[in-house]
Amino acid sequence: MAKRKIIITVAQTGAFHGKEANPNIPLTPQEIADSAYDCYNAGAAIVHIHARDKEGLSTNDPNVYNEIGSRIRAKCNLVTQYSTAPANRAGTGAEDGMKLLYDPNLVKPDMCSLDCSLISTSWDGRTFVYEWFRDFLLKYAKMMKDMGIKPELECFEPTAVEDVFNILQPAGVLDDPVSLSFVMGMDKISQGAISFSEENIDFMIRKLPKDRFVNFSTISIGAKNHVPGMAMTVLKGGGARVGMEDNIYYGPGELLKSNAQMVERAVRIIRDLGFDVATPDEARDILKIPHLS
Repeated sequence: MAKRKIIITVAQTGAFHGKEANPNIPLTPQEIADSAYDCYNAGAAIVHIHARDKEGLSTNDPNVYNEIGSRIRAKCNLVTQYSTAPANRAGTGAEDGMKLLYDPNLVKPDMCSLDCSLISTSWDGRTFVYEWFRDFLLKYAKMMKDMGIKPELECFEPTAVEDVFNILQPAGVLDDPVSLSFVMGMDKISQGAISFSEENIDFMIRKLPKDRFVNFSTISIGAKNHVPGMAMTVLKGGGARVGMEDNIYYGPGELLKSNAQMVERAVRIIRDLGFDVATPDEARDILKIPHLS
């Protein structure tokens, strides 16, 4: 019997901490592309991408995303997944995250994230209110579909999962298989976000439809949650998400040396659990994403 293929997604950078937290976090387009290639060689299939400006600050500038995407595409066939979350800076809102979709010169990614919850996040003395309303989600899920970009739906709490299958998919803006992530462990800084626990993973999984395949993973935030969340989700039928966006430590008090180091650990765990690791082309087949020409 063939082993189930597990898709590994690596989220390398994020929008919050930088080299002050871990000097090995990639921030420039070249660093992000080099890190992505190392993760590809280690076993990752999807790279989740956040961009930073020349000062290392979070940005939604399409030009930076285009440079990152071009550099990665020149090296390998990783499935590229751009973040559409608004940059972590004063004055930004939900629409700012979607700027790249309007860029006529867009180096089109295979996927884009689409956050599906109403939350507020407090960070660095500021509070951001993320207004990802249903009309907003319907508009941009349709836009992504029309552009041939597969959404990766990030769900910070249970009603967001319900909205994916009760509101968005019945509206015809999401093709099967739906791909989503349970975001867990941001509750300390984000009002409205669910905490991390196995009980909550199980609760979110029970919200998924039983009559069709859904690709899901858990974004397990924090050093204590990261590896357990990844392993439990794989055992429960999902994929693996790792990377310095979610956790900067390899072990207690030991900073990660690279994102590839965490991908290598994920590969070992997945194989030890009796599964196999999906290549980028196998991930494209699973998710019904076109292969690169």
